[in-house]
This record gives sequence, structure tokens and C-alpha cells, in this order.
Amino acid sequence: MFNLAAHVLAKGQETPEKIALAVLGLTGAERWSYARLIAAVCGCGGWLGERAAPGERILLRAGNTPAFPVAYLGAIAAGMVPVATSPLLTAPEIARMAALIRPRLTLAEPGLAVPDGPVWPIDLPAWEAHMPCDWHMGDANREGYVVFTSGTSGAPLPVRHAHRAILARAMMHQGWEGLTAQDRLLHAGAFNWTYTMGTGLLDPWTLGATALIAHPKVAPDQLPLLMNRHEATIFAAAPTHFRRLLRGSLPGLPRLRHALSAGEALPPALRAEWRARTGTDIHEALGMSEISTFISGSPDRPAPEGASGFPQPGRRIAVLDDAGRPLPPGEVGRLGVSTADPGL
Repeated sequence: MFNLAAHVLAKGQETPEKIALAVLGLTGAERWSYARLIAAVCGCGGWLGERAAPGERILLRAGNTPAFPVAYLGAIAAGMVPVATSPLLTAPEIARMAALIRPRLTLAEPGLAVPDGPVWPIDLPAWEAHMPCDWHMGDANREGYVVFTSGTSGAPLPVRHAHRAILARAMMHQGWEGLTAQDRLLHAGAFNWTYTMGTGLLDPWTLGATALIAHPKVAPDQLPLLMNRHEATIFAAAPTHFRRLLRGSLPGLPRLRHALSAGEALPPALRAEWRARTGTDIHEALGMSEISTFISGSPDRPAPEGASGFPQPGRRIAVLDDAGRPLPPGEVGRLGVSTADPGL
């Protein structure tokens, strides 16, 4: 019997007073202990349990605020299926997505486009005050959450992931992120992106580390200041963010151990410039919505120049010909991931 949210927050239950989440502004930070985070998640699950049933889908329409991960994990805690979406979507776009996933209800911040059907406002104080739900335990293969592809090859499509997908993320902790319970990881992306939700929040919390996020009003070029001020040890972003940061001046980052990149190919010149300016490396990962990352460099095994990295320990990967047969080393083909991978 398994529940993804219970698994993610188990370490935090052992260290309730430790800071799980800090929302960083230019004049201070809003800090959430693990005790508060777990109480809010379970309270949200209890609140949702009065409005939806296990197995039903919950559409999330929110920005980069603590309410987003609370709602996301709260739905999973109660056995429901969250569907994260970009706050930038238009009414026709979100209507099309809703028609594909058929949510029981939508949780939304004011001013964001919503589909037809029941819509409830994001209400973090109400969730924190609500009676907590029990963890909804069940088969690890049951549907846990839904994400949409980016749509680069056509219209965005929904991808169903099981609760067991969080177990596959353990392959990334050392196979890519070099993440420990002592780390303070700052991610520059939006929460609706699987890269941000997974690497920026779920992975640190699974290990009992601290997740740092920038307040929505913080400009991207102000992130180095926050990294320095709040002693970030790992910085995660897409190559676009690294390019922008390198255009300006960078403060000393004595606590930064390394950086992580995903979302698009990392140019070798960009990696080299980051190394020269910060004295730290960038470790790239290759993946997709259907499986998240599965090939990467890491602090223990940096990728050679011009390569994305290596199969993460535990992955079963092959290069295939057009007929789906494995090719020998040195041949060019299609990259295949085993259908037995728990993250697929």
C-alpha cells in the first residue's frame, strides 16, 4: 500500500521543525517548517475530501506560491489526481485541456482562466485550519497525477503518472542532482513544470532537505542575490536562465556546490562560462514528460564535453534501429526506455 504524498513527506515528519520551504523576497523570506507543510497538505486533503472522491481529477490554476504544492500534494494525500497547468493559459486553451481530463473541480487563483464546471478559490488559510485527512493508501500503480506535454510537436497532450513515479525519482538524487538532506535547493522555474515540481520541491522534501523558491515579484536577474543571501547549495534552471544570469554581474556564491540544467540542450560554451564565472559545474539531464529525466551528468560523474551524460543507475536504456532492435555501441538510432521503468 502506497501514497506518493506520504512518501514525499515521511522524512519531514522526522524533522518537523526544520525549514521545508522558504519563499524568498528581496527584503525577507516566508518560511514553512515541515510541521506546517504537512499540516497544510493534510488539511487541504481533508477539505478536498468534502468536495471530491478518491480517483477524481483536480485541475490546478495557480502561480508560484506555497498554495500550489499544498494543493498538489493535498489532492494526492486524499487519493485524488492533481493536474498542474500553466497560469498563462487562455480560456480556450484551458477549456480544451479540461475536456481531455474531465476534472471533478478546479482550484483557482483570482484572475486566471478557468473551464466550465465547479470552481473553488485557492484558500490556504481554510486548508491550514481544516481537519486533516488520513493518507489514502492503495496500489502504487494507480493514477497519481497528470501532466501535459509542452506541445512542441503539436497540441499539448495529457500524460498519466502512477504513484510509483516518485520511486523512480530516487535514481536522480545521486545519478543527477547530487542531493542530500543538508542541501538548500533553489529552482528558477514555474511550479506547473514537472522539472520544477520534481527537482525543486518533491526531491528535496523526499530527502528532508530545504526547497527555496523566489517570490513571484523577484526578477530573474535578482536570483544570484537571493542565492547568496539565503545560502543556496544547488541552483536548478533551464539554459535560458543561465544565459540571462551570465549577462550581468554575479556575486560570490561560496555555498553553491553545483547547478542543474534541463528543459533544453545545454550548450557547452554556456557550461564553460558558468564554470569560469562561479567555479561550479552545471549538470545536465535529458528527459521528457512521460518519464522525467533518465540520462544525466552528476557531481560524481560529470558528463563529457558535448554529451548530455549517462543513463542514471537503475535505468534500462537502449539505442534502437527502426525495427526496435538494440544497436551495438557507436551506431546512431532511437533512444528507448524500458516499459518496466517505474517512472514511465
